[in-house]
This record gives sequence, structure tokens and C-alpha cells, in this order.
Amino acid sequence: MQKTSPSGPNSTPSKFSFKNRARPIQWVLLAVFSAILIFAGEELQLPAAMLLGAMLGAILMAAGESTLRVHRWLSLGAQGVVGCLIARSITAEFFTSMGQHLPVILLSVGYVLFTSTFIGYLLARFRILPGTTAVWGSSPGAATAMTLMAEAHGADARLVAFMQYLRVVLVATAASLVLRLSTGVETVTPIEIVWFPPIDWSTLGPTLLLIVGGSFLGEILRIPTGAMLVPLILGALLQDTGFITIDLPPWLLAVSYLLIGWRIGLGFSRAIIAHAARAFPAVLTSTLLLIAVCGLFGMALGHVLGLDPLTAYLATSPGGADTVAIIAASSNVDLPFIIAMQTSRFFIVLLAGPAIARFVAARIERRITKKNL
Repeated sequence: MQKTSPSGPNSTPSKFSFKNRARPIQWVLLAVFSAILIFAGEELQLPAAMLLGAMLGAILMAAGESTLRVHRWLSLGAQGVVGCLIARSITAEFFTSMGQHLPVILLSVGYVLFTSTFIGYLLARFRILPGTTAVWGSSPGAATAMTLMAEAHGADARLVAFMQYLRVVLVATAASLVLRLSTGVETVTPIEIVWFPPIDWSTLGPTLLLIVGGSFLGEILRIPTGAMLVPLILGALLQDTGFITIDLPPWLLAVSYLLIGWRIGLGFSRAIIAHAARAFPAVLTSTLLLIAVCGLFGMALGHVLGLDPLTAYLATSPGGADTVAIIAASSNVDLPFIIAMQTSRFFIVLLAGPAIARFVAARIERRITKKNL
């Protein structure tokens, strides 16, 4: 008697399946899973705990064949919030620091970008991951933005998210260790988060209008990741010319992180989870290698420029920019220099990333074609 494929239409339903449960029950389960994982992440002081917990909770639901999906326009709005979050860091102080250290920034960005691209090439070369997915997953930068960009340019956003957020956790862990081991660097007591501060409609109103209008404009113009890029560019211009003050209360950021985490996580499947598990040892090794190589470069840069070890390490750390900024803000380091280095690299990757991914994928494809001839 022929065995039925586990993935076939007549296969016996798995006991761990939410497919036939009512959607309200699925949403409740997703909220419960996410809340537990977010709480655990906060207790462990993991970076981006809100987004990571939401994504992992959604992956659990996806593993159980959940039928939930985040509405497209909610997802686009969340991307707009991320764009405004990045735009908020592009201040006059940022441009001043960038102008003062431009040669160093370009050298550092080139070094980190080359190293990460080469590692992505190796992952694709040995068929651990597909070409564009490997390159986007290895790209240094803001993890959320890189995942959104990767999806817009045809890479598998689920595997890219797996690689990016694994690196976020490892980079944050390494940075925390460097912070504890650094001598002469005082830590700053973090400010307690007020989740629901008084609403100032003179700042929040224009910000919400920018998010909604910018996201809609980016979508109808069919710009890759336009829902994030248009609010980012417009937000930076309007902020630096004094027309608006970007106001992103913690509750708005939290909702955006939840939506993005759920959208990515619910896109997983059992096959994708199995693929990620198989690739985990290689991805972990490559990520640790990237962190180590960037750390050595940071040490050399700090020695040449006379920077303290923590400033040098955080400036050359392979992202994400938002995570590094949070860690940098908790210690007495050269924050404008670190933000200038990290944000400059993010924008260069934003501009060059698609071309680099296509180039590497094409080389891998040609190599495979020649081998099969």
C-alpha cells in the first residue's frame, strides 16, 4: 500500500494545527504566544524584544498551519512608522559628524559591506541559502528595513528575517559583553519608558499624516519598499527644515513592531522552518565570523583614531543600527559618531543592496550553469 505524503491533500491532520479553529480564537492564541515571548525577551533584556516576540509567536502559529494574515494596509502603515523612526535620527548633528569623519566612514562602510557580501556569497555558493536571500540576510543595517527591502526585491523575507534577527541578538549580546569589559566607560541609567504619554496633536498629528500619506504615496508609485522610504525621505527633509517634529510615542512604535513581527512570522511554513533549522549552524557560524571580523577592524580603527574601545566597536558593529543606538545611549560614548557610521552604512546598503544582491545571484547562477554543462 502506497504511503500518503505528509504534505499531500489526504494526509492526516496534525494534532498541532490551528487551521480549522475559528479566526477569533487564532488571534487570541497569537496574542497570548506573543505576550509570553515578549515578556521573556524583556526579562532577558533582548534588543527589539517586542518585534522578536511577536515574530516568534507568529512563527508558532504558522507552524500550526494558522490561516491568519495581517492586512496589507496595516503592514504598510507599520513600515511608514519605521521610516519615520529612521528619519528622526537624521539631524543636523548627524550631518556634522558625518562631514567630520567622511573618509573614515566610507572606509568602514566599504569594509563591513565587502565582508558581509562575501559571507553572503559563500552561503549562496555552497547552496546553504538562495543567492539574493543569502546576500540580503547578510547585509548589515537595520534588520526590519533590510527584511522589507529583501522582500520588495524578490528574496525570501522569512529566511532573511531569520538571519537578520539572529544577528541582532548576537550583536547585542556581544556589544553588552564589550560594554561590561570596557574600562573607563560609564553606563547611563536608562530612562523608564512611559508607554502612554500625554498626546500633543501639534506634533503627533503631522507625524501620523506623514506616515499615512507617505506610505500611500510610496505604494501607488510602486517604489520598492516605498511605504518605508517615502516617509523616511520626506520625514528627514521636513524635520531638518523645521516644518514638523517627528513624534513617535512608545505605543505607536509597539503596535508597528507587533504588526511587522506578525506579518513576517505568519508568512513562515513548516517547510521554511525546517529549511531555517538546517541552515542554522552555517548561519550562526557566518554571523559570529562577521561580528569577529568587524570587531577586529573596530579595534584597529579605535587605535588609529584614539577612540575608546566601545565607541570603535559599536561604530563598526554589523547592525542593526537601531539596536546599536539603544546600547550606545546607555553608555558615555561618542553617540553622534556611532549614529553617523551606522546610518551612513544603512543608506549605502539601501542604495547598493539590490545591485549587489543581483550581481552575486548572477555570478552564482553562471557558476552553476557552467558546472552543469
